[in-house]
Amino acid sequence: MNEDLLSFIWQFQYFDAVNLKNEEGERIQIILTGHKNANAGPDFSDARIRIDGVEWVGSVEIHTKSSDWLLHQHSENEAYESVIIHVVWENDVTIFRPDKTILPVISLKGLVRLSILERYSALMDAREFYENPGIACQEQFADVNELQKFSMLDRVLLERLDKKASNVLELYQANQQDWEETAYQWLGQHFGFKLNDPAFLRLTQIIPLKILQKHRTQSSQLEGLLFGSAGLIPDKSKGEEIEDFYIEALRREYQFLSNKYQISHLQMNAHEFKFLRLRPAGFPTIRISQFADLISKNGTFFSSIISAENVKSLHQLFNLKQSDYWIHHFQFGKLSKSNVPVMGKDAVNLLIINAAVPLLVAYSRQRQQPELLDKALTWLSEIPAENNRITREWEILGMKVKTAADSQSLIEWYNHYCTNKKCLECTVGAALIRST
Repeated sequence: MNEDLLSFIWQFQYFDAVNLKNEEGERIQIILTGHKNANAGPDFSDARIRIDGVEWVGSVEIHTKSSDWLLHQHSENEAYESVIIHVVWENDVTIFRPDKTILPVISLKGLVRLSILERYSALMDAREFYENPGIACQEQFADVNELQKFSMLDRVLLERLDKKASNVLELYQANQQDWEETAYQWLGQHFGFKLNDPAFLRLTQIIPLKILQKHRTQSSQLEGLLFGSAGLIPDKSKGEEIEDFYIEALRREYQFLSNKYQISHLQMNAHEFKFLRLRPAGFPTIRISQFADLISKNGTFFSSIISAENVKSLHQLFNLKQSDYWIHHFQFGKLSKSNVPVMGKDAVNLLIINAAVPLLVAYSRQRQQPELLDKALTWLSEIPAENNRITREWEILGMKVKTAADSQSLIEWYNHYCTNKKCLECTVGAALIRST
Protein backbone atom coordinates (compact mmCIF):
# COMPACT_ATOMS: atom_id res chain seq x y z
CA MET A 1 0.00 0.00 0.00
CA ASN A 2 1.13 3.57 -0.71
CA GLU A 3 -0.35 7.01 -0.14
CA ASP A 4 -1.19 7.58 -3.81
CA LEU A 5 -3.35 4.46 -3.94
CA LEU A 6 -4.86 5.22 -0.55
CA SER A 7 -5.78 8.75 -1.72
CA PHE A 8 -7.36 7.26 -4.84
CA ILE A 9 -9.38 4.81 -2.73
CA TRP A 10 -10.54 7.59 -0.40
CA GLN A 11 -11.40 10.03 -3.22
CA PHE A 12 -13.63 7.54 -5.04
CA GLN A 13 -14.73 5.68 -1.89
CA TYR A 14 -13.63 2.25 -3.04
CA PHE A 15 -14.14 0.76 0.41
CA ASP A 16 -17.01 -0.51 2.55
CA ALA A 17 -18.51 2.66 3.99
CA VAL A 18 -21.60 0.95 5.43
CA ASN A 19 -21.59 1.04 9.23
CA LEU A 20 -18.20 2.74 9.07
CA LYS A 21 -16.68 3.54 12.46
CA ASN A 22 -13.50 5.18 13.65
CA GLU A 23 -11.04 3.52 16.00
CA GLU A 24 -12.96 4.85 18.99
CA GLY A 25 -16.13 3.10 17.79
CA GLU A 26 -17.92 6.29 16.77
CA ARG A 27 -20.15 6.03 13.69
CA ILE A 28 -18.74 7.80 10.60
CA GLN A 29 -20.77 9.09 7.66
CA ILE A 30 -18.88 10.57 4.71
CA ILE A 31 -20.82 13.42 3.13
CA LEU A 32 -17.99 14.83 0.98
CA THR A 33 -14.51 13.32 0.67
CA GLY A 34 -13.11 16.79 -0.11
CA HIS A 35 -11.07 18.29 -2.93
CA LYS A 36 -7.64 16.85 -3.60
CA ASN A 37 -4.92 19.34 -2.77
CA ALA A 38 -2.01 19.65 -5.20
CA ASN A 39 -0.13 22.12 -2.99
CA ALA A 40 1.40 21.99 0.47
CA GLY A 41 -0.87 21.11 3.38
CA PRO A 42 -3.43 18.36 4.04
CA ASP A 43 -4.26 15.99 1.19
CA PHE A 44 -7.95 16.91 0.88
CA SER A 45 -9.72 20.17 1.72
CA ASP A 46 -13.39 21.12 2.23
CA ALA A 47 -14.44 17.65 3.36
CA ARG A 48 -17.70 17.15 5.24
CA ILE A 49 -17.93 14.24 7.64
CA ARG A 50 -20.49 13.35 10.31
CA ILE A 51 -18.90 11.77 13.40
CA ASP A 52 -21.30 10.30 15.93
CA GLY A 53 -24.06 12.63 14.71
CA VAL A 54 -21.94 15.80 14.67
CA GLU A 55 -21.06 17.25 11.27
CA TRP A 56 -17.47 18.45 10.76
CA VAL A 57 -16.09 20.54 7.90
CA GLY A 58 -12.36 20.66 7.25
CA SER A 59 -9.39 18.77 5.84
CA VAL A 60 -8.45 15.10 5.51
CA GLU A 61 -4.91 13.77 5.77
CA ILE A 62 -3.89 10.45 4.20
CA HIS A 63 -1.07 8.22 5.50
CA THR A 64 -0.05 4.60 5.13
CA LYS A 65 0.48 4.46 8.89
CA SER A 66 -0.88 6.84 11.49
CA SER A 67 2.66 7.23 12.87
CA ASP A 68 3.57 9.00 9.63
CA TRP A 69 1.79 12.02 11.11
CA LEU A 70 4.59 12.25 13.66
CA LEU A 71 7.27 11.34 11.13
CA HIS A 72 6.20 14.27 8.92
CA GLN A 73 5.95 16.57 11.96
CA HIS A 74 2.38 17.64 11.18
CA SER A 75 1.75 18.41 14.86
CA GLU A 76 4.16 21.33 14.53
CA ASN A 77 2.49 22.71 11.40
CA GLU A 78 -0.52 24.99 11.84
CA ALA A 79 -1.79 24.06 8.36
CA TYR A 80 -2.78 20.65 9.76
CA GLU A 81 -4.92 22.02 12.57
CA SER A 82 -7.84 21.99 10.09
CA VAL A 83 -7.70 18.18 9.74
CA ILE A 84 -10.97 16.64 10.91
CA ILE A 85 -10.10 13.01 10.21
CA HIS A 86 -6.96 10.98 9.62
CA VAL A 87 -7.38 8.26 6.97
CA VAL A 88 -4.76 5.50 7.17
CA TRP A 89 -4.17 1.97 6.05
CA GLU A 90 -2.81 0.88 9.41
CA ASN A 91 -3.42 2.61 12.74
CA ASP A 92 -0.24 2.00 14.75
CA VAL A 93 -0.27 4.98 17.11
CA THR A 94 -2.79 7.41 18.61
CA ILE A 95 -2.45 11.02 17.38
CA PHE A 96 -3.47 13.93 19.60
CA ARG A 97 -4.52 17.42 18.57
CA PRO A 98 -2.86 20.49 20.17
CA ASP A 99 -5.75 20.62 22.68
CA LYS A 100 -4.87 17.03 23.75
CA THR A 101 -8.04 15.52 22.21
CA ILE A 102 -7.65 12.46 20.00
CA LEU A 103 -7.59 13.06 16.23
CA PRO A 104 -10.30 10.77 14.76
CA VAL A 105 -8.85 8.09 12.50
CA ILE A 106 -10.28 5.67 9.94
CA SER A 107 -8.25 2.56 9.18
CA LEU A 108 -9.13 1.26 5.71
CA LYS A 109 -7.25 -2.00 6.01
CA GLY A 110 -9.78 -4.79 5.55
CA LEU A 111 -12.40 -2.42 4.11
CA VAL A 112 -11.02 -1.89 0.59
CA ARG A 113 -12.38 -3.82 -2.36
CA LEU A 114 -9.90 -6.59 -3.12
CA SER A 115 -10.43 -6.16 -6.87
CA ILE A 116 -9.05 -2.60 -6.70
CA LEU A 117 -5.84 -3.78 -5.02
CA GLU A 118 -5.43 -6.67 -7.46
CA ARG A 119 -5.87 -4.50 -10.56
CA TYR A 120 -3.48 -1.87 -9.24
CA SER A 121 -0.82 -4.48 -8.42
CA ALA A 122 -1.24 -6.10 -11.84
CA LEU A 123 -0.73 -2.75 -13.55
CA MET A 124 2.42 -1.97 -11.56
CA ASP A 125 3.86 -5.48 -11.97
CA ALA A 126 3.20 -5.47 -15.73
CA ARG A 127 6.03 -2.97 -16.27
CA GLU A 128 8.62 -5.65 -15.48
CA PHE A 129 7.44 -8.04 -18.18
CA TYR A 130 6.47 -5.93 -21.18
CA GLU A 131 8.89 -5.23 -23.97
CA ASN A 132 7.96 -1.56 -23.53
CA PRO A 133 7.73 -1.06 -19.75
CA GLY A 134 6.86 2.63 -20.17
CA ILE A 135 3.18 1.99 -20.98
CA ALA A 136 2.12 -0.38 -18.23
CA CYS A 137 -1.46 -0.75 -19.47
CA GLN A 138 -0.56 -1.67 -23.05
CA GLU A 139 -2.26 -5.09 -22.83
CA GLN A 140 -5.51 -3.61 -21.50
CA PHE A 141 -5.38 -0.28 -23.36
CA ALA A 142 -7.90 -1.41 -25.97
CA ASP A 143 -10.43 -2.18 -23.21
CA VAL A 144 -10.83 1.52 -22.35
CA ASN A 145 -13.39 3.47 -24.36
CA GLU A 146 -12.29 6.12 -26.84
CA LEU A 147 -13.94 8.98 -24.96
CA GLN A 148 -11.66 8.46 -21.97
CA LYS A 149 -8.60 8.32 -24.22
CA PHE A 150 -9.51 11.53 -26.03
CA SER A 151 -10.27 13.18 -22.71
CA MET A 152 -6.76 12.33 -21.55
CA LEU A 153 -5.27 13.60 -24.82
CA ASP A 154 -6.91 17.01 -24.41
CA ARG A 155 -5.86 17.21 -20.79
CA VAL A 156 -2.19 16.36 -21.26
CA LEU A 157 -1.82 18.73 -24.20
CA LEU A 158 -3.00 21.64 -22.07
CA GLU A 159 -0.76 20.48 -19.22
CA ARG A 160 2.25 20.39 -21.55
CA LEU A 161 1.54 23.83 -22.96
CA ASP A 162 1.00 25.21 -19.47
CA LYS A 163 4.35 23.89 -18.26
CA LYS A 164 6.20 25.35 -21.23
CA ALA A 165 4.37 28.65 -20.87
CA SER A 166 5.44 28.75 -17.21
CA ASN A 167 9.07 28.39 -18.33
CA VAL A 168 8.61 31.27 -20.77
CA LEU A 169 7.06 33.45 -18.06
CA GLU A 170 9.96 32.72 -15.71
CA LEU A 171 12.31 33.96 -18.42
CA TYR A 172 10.03 36.96 -18.96
CA GLN A 173 10.31 37.93 -15.29
CA ALA A 174 14.09 37.45 -15.36
CA ASN A 175 14.21 39.84 -18.34
CA GLN A 176 12.35 42.60 -16.46
CA GLN A 177 9.14 41.85 -18.38
CA ASP A 178 10.69 42.50 -21.78
CA TRP A 179 8.86 40.31 -24.29
CA GLU A 180 11.27 40.91 -27.18
CA GLU A 181 14.32 39.94 -25.12
CA THR A 182 12.44 36.95 -23.77
CA ALA A 183 11.43 35.80 -27.25
CA TYR A 184 15.03 36.23 -28.45
CA GLN A 185 16.37 34.05 -25.63
CA TRP A 186 13.59 31.46 -25.77
CA LEU A 187 13.78 31.14 -29.53
CA GLY A 188 17.59 31.17 -29.51
CA GLN A 189 17.60 28.39 -26.93
CA HIS A 190 15.58 26.17 -29.26
CA PHE A 191 18.09 26.59 -32.06
CA GLY A 192 19.99 24.08 -29.95
CA PHE A 193 17.36 21.48 -30.89
CA LYS A 194 17.34 19.93 -27.42
CA LEU A 195 20.93 18.62 -27.20
CA ASN A 196 22.41 22.12 -27.32
CA ASP A 197 19.52 24.05 -25.74
CA PRO A 198 21.45 24.99 -22.55
CA ALA A 199 24.44 26.29 -24.53
CA PHE A 200 22.28 28.33 -26.91
CA LEU A 201 20.33 29.84 -24.03
CA ARG A 202 23.58 30.91 -22.36
CA LEU A 203 24.78 32.39 -25.63
CA THR A 204 21.67 34.57 -25.95
CA GLN A 205 22.05 35.68 -22.33
CA ILE A 206 25.63 36.80 -22.98
CA ILE A 207 24.69 39.06 -25.90
CA PRO A 208 21.56 41.20 -25.36
CA LEU A 209 19.26 41.51 -28.34
CA LYS A 210 19.70 45.28 -28.45
CA ILE A 211 23.40 44.80 -29.26
CA LEU A 212 22.72 42.42 -32.13
CA GLN A 213 19.99 44.68 -33.50
CA LYS A 214 22.59 47.40 -34.00
CA HIS A 215 24.54 45.13 -36.35
CA ARG A 216 21.69 43.46 -38.25
CA THR A 217 22.85 44.72 -41.63
CA GLN A 218 26.41 43.39 -41.25
CA SER A 219 26.45 39.60 -41.28
CA SER A 220 30.16 39.40 -40.43
CA GLN A 221 29.55 41.47 -37.30
CA LEU A 222 26.53 39.40 -36.28
CA GLU A 223 28.36 36.13 -36.74
CA GLY A 224 31.51 37.53 -35.15
CA LEU A 225 29.58 38.37 -31.98
CA LEU A 226 27.76 35.04 -31.90
CA PHE A 227 30.62 32.70 -32.79
CA GLY A 228 33.09 34.67 -30.68
CA SER A 229 30.86 34.71 -27.59
CA ALA A 230 30.26 30.98 -28.11
CA GLY A 231 34.02 30.42 -27.95
CA LEU A 232 33.96 28.61 -31.28
CA ILE A 233 36.32 30.81 -33.33
CA PRO A 234 39.71 29.03 -33.55
CA ASP A 235 42.15 30.58 -31.07
CA LYS A 236 45.73 31.20 -32.25
CA SER A 237 46.98 31.43 -28.69
CA LYS A 238 45.83 27.85 -28.06
CA GLY A 239 47.59 26.49 -31.11
CA GLU A 240 44.45 26.32 -33.24
CA GLU A 241 46.13 27.32 -36.48
CA ILE A 242 43.10 27.08 -38.76
CA GLU A 243 43.18 30.22 -40.87
CA ASP A 244 41.18 31.64 -43.74
CA PHE A 245 39.68 34.99 -44.64
CA TYR A 246 36.33 34.23 -43.00
CA ILE A 247 37.84 33.13 -39.68
CA GLU A 248 40.13 36.14 -39.57
CA ALA A 249 37.19 38.48 -40.26
CA LEU A 250 35.12 36.91 -37.45
CA ARG A 251 38.02 37.13 -35.02
CA ARG A 252 38.60 40.78 -35.86
CA GLU A 253 34.91 41.68 -35.48
CA TYR A 254 34.58 39.82 -32.19
CA GLN A 255 37.69 41.35 -30.66
CA PHE A 256 36.52 44.87 -31.50
CA LEU A 257 32.82 44.48 -30.63
CA SER A 258 33.27 42.40 -27.46
CA ASN A 259 35.60 45.08 -26.10
CA LYS A 260 33.22 47.83 -27.18
CA TYR A 261 30.28 46.23 -25.38
CA GLN A 262 32.41 44.83 -22.53
CA ILE A 263 31.27 41.23 -22.94
CA SER A 264 34.60 39.52 -23.70
CA HIS A 265 34.84 38.22 -20.11
CA LEU A 266 31.57 36.32 -20.66
CA GLN A 267 32.94 34.21 -23.52
CA MET A 268 31.84 30.57 -23.42
CA ASN A 269 34.04 27.50 -23.81
CA ALA A 270 33.71 25.65 -27.11
CA HIS A 271 33.18 22.35 -25.28
CA GLU A 272 29.80 23.59 -24.04
CA PHE A 273 28.45 22.88 -27.53
CA LYS A 274 27.85 19.24 -28.46
CA PHE A 275 28.63 17.86 -31.93
CA LEU A 276 28.66 14.12 -31.22
CA ARG A 277 25.90 12.06 -32.87
CA LEU A 278 24.56 15.07 -34.77
CA ARG A 279 24.27 15.27 -38.52
CA PRO A 280 26.37 18.08 -40.00
CA ALA A 281 23.21 20.05 -40.86
CA GLY A 282 22.41 20.10 -37.15
CA PHE A 283 25.85 21.14 -35.91
CA PRO A 284 25.76 24.17 -33.60
CA THR A 285 28.01 26.03 -36.06
CA ILE A 286 25.32 25.74 -38.73
CA ARG A 287 22.52 26.64 -36.29
CA ILE A 288 24.36 29.73 -35.06
CA SER A 289 24.75 30.98 -38.62
CA GLN A 290 21.05 30.33 -39.27
CA PHE A 291 20.16 32.17 -36.06
CA ALA A 292 22.23 35.12 -37.31
CA ASP A 293 20.22 34.99 -40.55
CA LEU A 294 16.99 35.23 -38.54
CA ILE A 295 18.28 38.25 -36.64
CA SER A 296 19.42 39.95 -39.84
CA LYS A 297 15.98 39.49 -41.40
CA ASN A 298 13.86 40.25 -38.37
CA GLY A 299 14.97 41.98 -35.19
CA THR A 300 11.55 41.77 -33.54
CA PHE A 301 10.91 38.06 -33.04
CA PHE A 302 8.14 38.39 -30.54
CA SER A 303 5.98 40.79 -32.54
CA SER A 304 6.39 38.65 -35.66
CA ILE A 305 5.36 35.45 -33.89
CA ILE A 306 2.39 36.94 -32.04
CA SER A 307 1.04 38.60 -35.18
CA ALA A 308 1.47 35.52 -37.40
CA GLU A 309 -1.89 34.51 -38.80
CA ASN A 310 -1.06 30.90 -39.55
CA VAL A 311 1.67 28.29 -39.80
CA LYS A 312 2.47 29.41 -43.35
CA SER A 313 3.47 32.83 -41.98
CA LEU A 314 5.72 31.17 -39.42
CA HIS A 315 7.38 29.08 -42.10
CA GLN A 316 8.18 32.28 -43.96
CA LEU A 317 9.67 33.75 -40.77
CA PHE A 318 11.87 30.69 -40.27
CA ASN A 319 12.86 30.29 -43.92
CA LEU A 320 16.54 30.50 -43.00
CA LYS A 321 19.88 29.67 -44.54
CA GLN A 322 23.37 29.80 -43.17
CA SER A 323 26.01 32.12 -44.65
CA ASP A 324 28.01 31.02 -47.69
CA TYR A 325 30.94 29.73 -45.62
CA TRP A 326 28.64 27.30 -43.81
CA ILE A 327 27.15 26.03 -47.04
CA HIS A 328 30.56 24.51 -47.73
CA HIS A 329 31.82 23.87 -44.17
CA PHE A 330 30.30 22.18 -41.14
CA GLN A 331 33.14 23.09 -38.76
CA PHE A 332 35.78 25.79 -38.93
CA GLY A 333 38.36 24.82 -41.53
CA LYS A 334 36.61 21.56 -42.46
CA LEU A 335 35.20 21.48 -45.97
CA SER A 336 32.05 19.47 -46.51
CA LYS A 337 32.03 16.89 -49.30
CA SER A 338 28.65 18.22 -50.38
CA ASN A 339 26.70 21.37 -49.67
CA VAL A 340 25.33 21.56 -46.13
CA PRO A 341 21.50 21.82 -46.34
CA VAL A 342 19.70 24.96 -45.21
CA MET A 343 17.12 24.71 -42.44
CA GLY A 344 14.55 22.15 -43.51
CA LYS A 345 10.80 21.97 -43.04
CA ASP A 346 11.03 19.45 -40.20
CA ALA A 347 13.40 21.70 -38.26
CA VAL A 348 11.11 24.68 -38.81
CA ASN A 349 8.15 22.68 -37.52
CA LEU A 350 10.11 21.83 -34.37
CA LEU A 351 10.86 25.52 -33.82
CA ILE A 352 7.17 26.33 -34.15
CA ILE A 353 6.13 23.51 -31.81
CA ASN A 354 8.75 24.06 -29.11
CA ALA A 355 9.40 27.81 -29.34
CA ALA A 356 6.66 29.77 -31.13
CA VAL A 357 3.65 27.95 -29.64
CA PRO A 358 4.81 28.21 -25.98
CA LEU A 359 5.57 31.92 -26.50
CA LEU A 360 2.05 32.53 -27.74
CA VAL A 361 0.52 30.49 -24.89
CA ALA A 362 2.60 32.38 -22.32
CA TYR A 363 1.47 35.69 -23.79
CA SER A 364 -2.11 34.44 -23.73
CA ARG A 365 -1.79 33.72 -20.02
CA GLN A 366 -0.06 36.99 -19.21
CA ARG A 367 -2.58 39.07 -21.16
CA GLN A 368 -5.56 36.87 -20.26
CA GLN A 369 -6.50 36.49 -23.90
CA PRO A 370 -7.81 32.93 -24.43
CA GLU A 371 -8.19 33.52 -28.16
CA LEU A 372 -4.39 33.42 -28.41
CA LEU A 373 -4.40 29.95 -26.85
CA ASP A 374 -6.93 28.91 -29.48
CA LYS A 375 -4.57 30.20 -32.17
CA ALA A 376 -1.68 28.23 -30.71
CA LEU A 377 -3.79 25.05 -30.71
CA THR A 378 -4.74 25.74 -34.33
CA TRP A 379 -1.05 26.01 -35.25
CA LEU A 380 -0.37 22.61 -33.68
CA SER A 381 -3.29 21.10 -35.60
CA GLU A 382 -1.82 22.42 -38.88
CA ILE A 383 1.61 20.83 -38.37
CA PRO A 384 2.26 17.13 -39.12
CA ALA A 385 2.88 14.88 -36.13
CA GLU A 386 6.39 14.28 -34.87
CA ASN A 387 7.72 10.82 -35.65
CA ASN A 388 9.76 9.38 -32.81
CA ARG A 389 10.03 6.34 -30.58
CA ILE A 390 7.26 7.50 -28.26
CA THR A 391 4.72 8.30 -30.97
CA ARG A 392 5.43 4.99 -32.69
CA GLU A 393 4.75 3.11 -29.46
CA TRP A 394 1.38 4.82 -29.12
CA GLU A 395 0.53 4.00 -32.73
CA ILE A 396 1.07 0.32 -31.97
CA LEU A 397 -1.67 0.67 -29.34
CA GLY A 398 -4.04 2.10 -31.94
CA MET A 399 -3.68 5.80 -31.19
CA LYS A 400 -3.90 7.97 -34.29
CA VAL A 401 -1.01 10.41 -34.50
CA LYS A 402 -1.78 12.83 -37.32
CA THR A 403 -0.89 16.31 -36.08
CA ALA A 404 1.62 17.96 -33.77
CA ALA A 405 -1.21 18.39 -31.27
CA ASP A 406 -1.51 14.57 -31.17
CA SER A 407 2.23 13.95 -30.86
CA GLN A 408 2.73 16.61 -28.20
CA SER A 409 -0.14 15.14 -26.17
CA LEU A 410 1.23 11.61 -26.40
CA ILE A 411 4.77 12.66 -25.54
CA GLU A 412 3.50 14.41 -22.39
CA TRP A 413 1.27 11.47 -21.52
CA TYR A 414 4.17 9.04 -21.83
CA ASN A 415 6.84 11.12 -20.12
CA HIS A 416 4.80 12.50 -17.23
CA TYR A 417 2.33 9.71 -16.49
CA CYS A 418 3.54 6.41 -17.94
CA THR A 419 7.23 6.52 -17.09
CA ASN A 420 6.49 7.95 -13.62
CA LYS A 421 3.89 5.27 -12.82
CA LYS A 422 1.17 7.86 -12.30
CA CYS A 423 -1.53 5.45 -13.44
CA LEU A 424 -3.89 6.64 -10.70
CA GLU A 425 -3.77 10.19 -12.10
CA CYS A 426 -4.29 8.99 -15.67
CA THR A 427 -7.83 8.76 -17.02
CA VAL A 428 -7.07 5.42 -18.69
CA GLY A 429 -5.15 3.93 -15.77
CA ALA A 430 -7.80 4.95 -13.25
CA ALA A 431 -10.55 3.50 -15.45
CA LEU A 432 -8.74 0.14 -15.61
CA ILE A 433 -8.17 0.02 -11.85
CA ARG A 434 -11.77 0.83 -10.90
CA SER A 435 -13.42 -1.22 -13.68
CA THR A 436 -15.91 -3.82 -12.54
